[in-house]
Order: sequence, then C-alpha cells, then structure tokens
Amino acid sequence: MQKESGNGIAGKTAIVTGGTRGIGYAIARMLLERGAQVAICARSQEGVDKAVASLQEQTGKAAMGWACDVASEAAIAAFYQKVDEALPKLDILINNAGIGIFKPVGDMTPAEWRATLDTNLTGVFYFTHLAVERFKRTGGGFIVNLSSLAGRNPFAGGAAYNASKFGLNGFTEALMLDHRNDNVRVCSVMPGSVATDFGGPGGAGTSWKIQPEDIAEVVRVVLEMPERTMVSRVEIRPSRPGKS
Repeated sequence: MQKESGNGIAGKTAIVTGGTRGIGYAIARMLLERGAQVAICARSQEGVDKAVASLQEQTGKAAMGWACDVASEAAIAAFYQKVDEALPKLDILINNAGIGIFKPVGDMTPAEWRATLDTNLTGVFYFTHLAVERFKRTGGGFIVNLSSLAGRNPFAGGAAYNASKFGLNGFTEALMLDHRNDNVRVCSVMPGSVATDFGGPGGAGTSWKIQPEDIAEVVRVVLEMPERTMVSRVEIRPSRPGKS
C-alpha cells in the first residue's frame, strides 16, 4: 500500500471515465491507494458495481461510480450531479473512456464514424467543460486526457480512431492554453501498444506491451509534480516492441 501523506494526491477528489477495466481501472486503483476519493463511470452499471467492489477489495478504500454514456451530454450532466452530491468538490478529471472501430474508410458506416468521434472527442469536451466550470469556482484542478500515439501516427484502418485522437491532442493543447491562468493544469498521455482488450481478444496477453499499471504510474508522476510545473504531454512506448 502506498503512503497517503505528502504525495500531492491524498485528500483530492477525482473522476475517472472508463474506469471499470484496463487503463482506467489501473488509474482509479492508483488514486485510491494514494488517498484520493474516486468516482468512476462506464456504460454498464453492472460493470461499474463490479469494479467498485473490486477496487475496494484490492485497496481497502471505498470508490463510487455510476453508469454514464460519455457520448451523451445529458448522461454526463446527470453523472456530474451525482458526483456533486457525493464529493465535496472536484480536483482531478481523468478522461480515459474511448472506443476503437478499425475499418477502411470505404467500409465504415456513418454511425461507426459518429460513435468513435462522439466517444473519443466530443465526450471529452462535455466532461472537460463541466470540470472547468467547477475548477474556476474552486481555485483550480488537473485534467489528464488519455490519448494515443495514434494521434500522431496514422495507420491503415484507423481513419476514425486517428481522427479522434489527432483531434484530442489538438483539443488538449488548446485547453491548456485557454485555462492555465485559471490554475487548471492539463496533460495529454499518449501510449503506444498497451496490454488491454481494447484492440480485440488476446490484446492483454502480450508481455512486451505497456501494462495498464505503467500508465497509472505515469499519471501518478504527472499529478504529483510541484504546482509550479506542468507536464503537458507524455509519449510512452514499449521498450522492445514485439519482444517477449
């Protein structure tokens, strides 16, 4: 168990979107271990309930969470209402929720395109807009957006995903410039290949890939930087891609 004093996270409150598995779950667990109060969301209330129970079992700390479709402005507003009722204020927002639909442009449906952009980009705007409102009232906060190296490096079949992550990177950089003088610190974390099931079955079983816990450790370091310092972008790659 990590110490809870003097670490820059203890006593803070945080939202982690997509917090029921993979990177989001690892970040939520890290935050709880460091003494934060954490609210998570995902599409399924059953999945949220299972993750909350697992987090409490693993950390000894009580998390909370509610179902929320991050592509829905109304659902996000309802989620924030529950967070406002449960937590004294908001200090940290981790925008992690995302989907990947990987098809050539000619094979992709308009609905699949919209789902990718609405979840990976527009949903981040909705969550961030409401977080910034709160940060400006309470004196500041921290936003970490989980992007991807796919936001710099296009690949075949990745048109929608690439577009969402290129857009997210631009959004994050502009967000930082817009609100740094409001004491809102912003960081984009851009991993390469991570061992989760995001890319399909079997994705979590490749030992050479970045582990979700590695991303959580990077987020910890970013959040614990002195307040005078802001890490605005982190790129993370496997040390030896394709090697066991």
